[in-house]
Amino acid sequence: MTLRLAYNTNGWPQHELRDVAAQLAALGYAGIAITPDVFHLNPWRAGALEDARALRRQLDDLALAVAVETGARFVLDPARKHWPTLLDEPPHAARRLDYLRRCLDLAVALRAETLSFWSGARPPGLADEAVLERLCAGAHALLDAAAGSDVRVCLEPEPGMAVASLQDAGDALLAVGREDLLLMLDVGHVPVTEDLPPADAILAFGPRLGGVQLDDSAGGRHEHLFFGEGGIDWPAVAAALRATGFAGLASVELPRHDFDPVTTARRAMEFWRGLRG
Repeated sequence: MTLRLAYNTNGWPQHELRDVAAQLAALGYAGIAITPDVFHLNPWRAGALEDARALRRQLDDLALAVAVETGARFVLDPARKHWPTLLDEPPHAARRLDYLRRCLDLAVALRAETLSFWSGARPPGLADEAVLERLCAGAHALLDAAAGSDVRVCLEPEPGMAVASLQDAGDALLAVGREDLLLMLDVGHVPVTEDLPPADAILAFGPRLGGVQLDDSAGGRHEHLFFGEGGIDWPAVAAALRATGFAGLASVELPRHDFDPVTTARRAMEFWRGLRG
C-alpha cells in the first residue's frame, strides 16, 4: 500500500489556492486538504461555489484528490476563536451548522472524499446528556445533507473540546448511531489525550477511519510539530495504516509552519518517502 499524502491549506495562508495546488502537485502529493476560511473559499463570499468548481478543474489536471476540513479559527466570529459551535444555544449553533452545510456544498463542488468537523468546546454548565443531544442533532442534519453525495462525513476528536479523546469519539459515534459517520483521526492528538500509542489507535478504529491527519507532538502538548520533533513512532504509524488497509487521504497538518510552507511541504514529502523506503 502506498500512502496517499495530502497537505492542509491552513498551513498556506499567504498563497492562493491555485498556487498551493500547483506546488503540492509538483512535490508529489496525491491530494490537498482544504480548510474553507476567510482567505480560502470563504463559504459566505459571493462566487465561492464557482471558484470551487474552477479549482476542481485545475485539480483534475493536476490529479489531486481533496479533503475538506472545517476547523477555521475566526471565520464565524472575528473576535472569538472557534465560536459558535454545534453545542451552543440553538440560535448560535444554527450558524455553525450553516457553515458546515456551506462547506459541504463546497466539498461536493470539489468532489472531495471527506468533510470533517469537530464538536467544539463544551459551553459552561452544559451537562453530558445535553452535549450529546446537541452534537447528535447537528451530526444528523449534516449527514442528511450529505446523503446521496460521495462525500464521507467524519467527526474529529480535538484536544480541549467536548469530544476530545478516543473514548469521547467512540461515545459520540455510538450516540449518533449511523454507519455513515466516520472518524477523522489526527495522529498528533493521540499522545495529548490518550495513554496508548497512535498506532494502536489506528488499529482500534481502522474500519471507521475516513481519513487521518499527520503531525507530531511531545510532552502531552497540542502543538502540531514537524515529524521527528516529537515522540510519535512514525514507522509504527505507517505500519498500522498498512495493516488496516487504509486507502483514504493522509493530510499533513502543520499550520504553525505557515512561515515557510513550501519548504515544510517538501521536507514532509521527503520524510514520508523515507518511511516508505
